[in-house]
Amino acid sequence: MIYQYLANTVLILHVAIVLFIILGLVLTLAGGPLKWQWVRNFYFRAVHLAGIAYIAAEAWLGIICPLTTLELWLRERAGQAVYEGDFIAYWLNKILFYQAPPVVFIVAYSIFGLLVVLSWVLVPPRRARAQQAART
Repeated sequence: MIYQYLANTVLILHVAIVLFIILGLVLTLAGGPLKWQWVRNFYFRAVHLAGIAYIAAEAWLGIICPLTTLELWLRERAGQAVYEGDFIAYWLNKILFYQAPPVVFIVAYSIFGLLVVLSWVLVPPRRARAQQAART
């Protein structure tokens, strides 16, 4: 039973990372014109850029995400069929994973990564000192 809980935890973490990457860009692009200062936080933006860069690199190199590998390993240890667990696991996997040729993911992740880089130009991040100076 512990392996099933751990697998579900990994899946929830995986979904949270995906949401961070997607919503991070959306909120950054919306927050620029709306003058939300937090979207200019350098550390937030650096982690966001590093996240999509890692995902795009995995796609280009044909590497399976370590979170996917860990989740599958945990599900096997739990005696579950892969991606056919309890309610939470079933629906989160339906949302997160879908079938398409690898080139679709390579192109999608690359374009999304370029959009994140473009967001650095459109809504440039500021270091902590620059943000405090902008507030005063």
